[in-house]
Amino acid sequence: MFGRTKAFSGFSVNDLGEARRFYGDTLGLQVEETGEGDMRMLTLTLGSGARVFVYPKDDHAPAGFTILNFPVDDIDAAVTELERRGVTFERYPGFEADDKGVVRDERGPAIAWFTDPAGNVLSVLQER
Repeated sequence: MFGRTKAFSGFSVNDLGEARRFYGDTLGLQVEETGEGDMRMLTLTLGSGARVFVYPKDDHAPAGFTILNFPVDDIDAAVTELERRGVTFERYPGFEADDKGVVRDERGPAIAWFTDPAGNVLSVLQER
């Protein structure tokens, strides 16, 4: 039924201006802001061309799961660059991370998690 629709995903943030700066300046995504007043929103365009809708929510609660994954060819270089841009990597119980915050488990991709200013979880990962 929806196999040919141009579906998109979305998530909330508590501060649209901070989100615009983080996703545009820190992560380097194409960010478009539309609307006025309480009806402002962001559209992120990912490298694949997919678009993600970001909207402000007064009672925003950060997602307790990874909302966006960014595959890279070199996770160490990506983590180093993100740290240079002010990103701090998360460490979660049950996942053994190296000194850079990268989990390198032979069962899956090398992955490092970080959050946006609203506390939503993102990851950078490198397939084996």
